[in-house]
Amino acid sequence: MKTFCGRANPTTGSMEWLEEGEDYDYHQEIARSRYADMLHDKDRNVKYYQGIRAAVSRVKERGEKAIVLDIGTGTGLLSMMAASAGADFCYAIEVFKPMANAAVKIVEKNGFSDKIKVINKHSTEVTVGPDGDMQCRANILVTELFDTELIGEGALPTYEHAHKYLVQEGCEAVPHRATVYVQLVESKRMWSWKKLFPVHVEAEDGEKILVPPSEMENCPGVPSVCDIQLNQMPSSDFTTLSDVVTMFSVDFSKPVQSASTYYRVQLEPVKSGKAQIVLSWWDIDMDPSGMINCTMAPYWVKPTSALQWRDHWMQCVYFLPNEEPVLQGEKLYLTACRDEYSVWYHLQKAREGEDKADEEEHKADVHVESPVCRCRAHLLWNRPRFGELNDQNRTRQYIKSLRKVLKTDSVCLCISDGSLLPVLAHYLGAKQPSRIDSYHPHELPQAFFKANHLEDKIKIIEARPELLKPSHLEDKKISVLVGEPFFTTSLLPWHNLYFWYARTAVSAHLASNVTVLPQSASLHMMIVEFQDLWRIRSPCGICEGFDVQTMDDMIKDSLNFRESKEAEPHPLWEYPCKSLSDPREVLTFDFTKAVPQHCLSTEGSVNLLRKGRSHGAVLWMEYHLAADISVSTGLMQMSNEKGNCEWNPHCKQAVYFFSSVIESEILSDPTAVTYAINFDTKTGEIAMDFKL
Repeated sequence: MKTFCGRANPTTGSMEWLEEGEDYDYHQEIARSRYADMLHDKDRNVKYYQGIRAAVSRVKERGEKAIVLDIGTGTGLLSMMAASAGADFCYAIEVFKPMANAAVKIVEKNGFSDKIKVINKHSTEVTVGPDGDMQCRANILVTELFDTELIGEGALPTYEHAHKYLVQEGCEAVPHRATVYVQLVESKRMWSWKKLFPVHVEAEDGEKILVPPSEMENCPGVPSVCDIQLNQMPSSDFTTLSDVVTMFSVDFSKPVQSASTYYRVQLEPVKSGKAQIVLSWWDIDMDPSGMINCTMAPYWVKPTSALQWRDHWMQCVYFLPNEEPVLQGEKLYLTACRDEYSVWYHLQKAREGEDKADEEEHKADVHVESPVCRCRAHLLWNRPRFGELNDQNRTRQYIKSLRKVLKTDSVCLCISDGSLLPVLAHYLGAKQPSRIDSYHPHELPQAFFKANHLEDKIKIIEARPELLKPSHLEDKKISVLVGEPFFTTSLLPWHNLYFWYARTAVSAHLASNVTVLPQSASLHMMIVEFQDLWRIRSPCGICEGFDVQTMDDMIKDSLNFRESKEAEPHPLWEYPCKSLSDPREVLTFDFTKAVPQHCLSTEGSVNLLRKGRSHGAVLWMEYHLAADISVSTGLMQMSNEKGNCEWNPHCKQAVYFFSSVIESEILSDPTAVTYAINFDTKTGEIAMDFKL
């Protein structure tokens, strides 16, 4: 069997489907999985173990045999906990074949083969009966099927089916229940991930304001959850408008309904402000009494308890369809609608003197359809991209640079996806800027131009750079070529070097004295110690007394499946780290010239300047727009004492995890990390190697 995998091709700016061997897909699945992160989640594991012990005891006290069904067993950890807690037999279900094979080995290695049967099926295909996968229905249901949104991985339909066909009525469930909490907030920062704010431009003939089209203003956006490490959001970036309220809970020990429904709560703002965002998280009670609780609550909710870092369960940011001004003490209704896999919210004000009957009528107003983006912007731009377009400091740098290079007779071409640069160029004096976007359709830029009365001022060229003809440019040569650069297919920082390939493709149309903005780019690198992110790639060995090394080896094999390891994208504003070396510029890319035929490579070494554990290298791009004006997609600031880093919040940086960690303790004899980095101009990919 062959697998087709989508990969960004930086030389063409498009996603391409590459044929890979059948092993590739599952190696990717395992290498990028969250298994290591879960095994390192001490709080989760301890609470599950306590809950499982208690459930087995309750069943035994009733004089029954303890028969456990573990859906989504993964490594088999929860089944082994049940077996060692005295369960008579466990059925461990795992649909992903390589994982099921690993679970069989792990169970055997830990001596539980006689007590645990691993079934490699989807739980909905499991049969019960003398000749079935399970001899009888289970009386203890153990699962870990949750994501940050609780229901996004299909927990509800899985529980619904299990109660109908696989477990006894009145069974014990671990976890016993889940509860979802919400809090209403105002946050310009988070709201900037959904809305486009007006852009102010100081032009020769006074201030111009670029406004988003009305269909974008009134668009509800997309229903997919925005899951982030809310513990990294400083309290200065949002204002809480309500107390934390319970939105809904699900009792897993009783039959579960997955059909679409809604929940409504009444709340009174504790402060007046603009209701924009619903922050949400959940907790699980492992036992009926609620004594064994595992919570995702952020730092300001439980300031006294130690926070457990985890990346498999975070917190949710939901965007209300529109901003609602609210007053302290007024009566509001917040409604959560859900289908089988997702949740969305809306807010209504209570009417004057409303009573119970009115409230029933209010309920009839609820529309349970999930929000659909009508303006196309939310389909084209992800949330960090909205944040980037709303970043006024960044926009100012581009305006400053454009001002330096544009003349009234400039023939200006912009190559970037969904960029505002052509409009800025027009306001700053370019006669008729043109633009090439690598995506279609063009309704979005056209709606923009219409909203700002620029329909005839900016030309959209519907051709790929290599197919550009003189007629597209009215037989003029391009005197100013601009790009942010930003392309929607880019996954790693250097994928936006597609701009260089596009610039090379339009070489024949460039004037001899053309100005290219940015004029160049550079790749930067720094060695870091992560506060927590290291856990996602760190072997676990022993987890709660069980040997899971088979899983560690499997992840390691998958990470080494390609001869050269790859860097992976992470938004480092969510994952604190400290620098152990100075940042180093390692490669430069000269956009004033065409892409060379030969590879660009560099090698060298960096000294470790601080004590710490070298978990890996972070890489990012900087774009040099014009003399003395640069924008960084990575490091924004670094405090020299401690080496704490501030990262560009709109971009993902590339992280290359070292296969072994070195501790640098004594700095009188500095440790060096040597590196070799190679940019293959044929493929646009960067290969790297580090030696400690």
